Amino acid sequence: MRWADFEAAARGLAALGRKKLLAPGVVLVGTIRRDGAPRISPVEPFVLDGELWLSMLWGSHKAADLARDPRVLVHSIVSSRDGGDGEYKLRGRCHAEEDRGVRERYADAVSAALGWRPDPDRVHLFRVDIDSVSYLRYDDATGDQFTVLWPQGREYVRRGTGATSLGPPEPADLGLLDP
Repeated sequence: MRWADFEAAARGLAALGRKKLLAPGVVLVGTIRRDGAPRISPVEPFVLDGELWLSMLWGSHKAADLARDPRVLVHSIVSSRDGGDGEYKLRGRCHAEEDRGVRERYADAVSAALGWRPDPDRVHLFRVDIDSVSYLRYDDATGDQFTVLWPQGREYVRRGTGATSLGPPEPADLGLLDP
């Protein structure tokens, strides 16, 4: 699914995605190495023409991973150990963009927005086809875990029952799945 379609389907969760994935300017991307092991790498995300794009250094291992296996996990930056800011996770498949016109538009848009211009001929550019999105955050005071799952359409809380344990899911309206 395109980013624009995801925004139309889950407006609140997509708005949170813009805050958690796009605003910091960097995400962590999980790919699968040739030997089957996971690889985690920082990447700059960008939205253009209703698509979520990931650009990568020319000849990078993460780009080679995606060329071989397009499955990707895009994960927000976690900046505290208490979990209060939450974790935003987007799963999908990457598609390499080879069209010169699209690559030029991307380079021009990045230049205008971020102040640097990727070389359209020397960057790996991938469009992300979104399969699912999840958001988890913890309330440090109670130990409760709040979870949103899309497209499953589930919002729930798991009450903290100890320092390292949670109770069963209980329905909760977190207001992030309203279209």
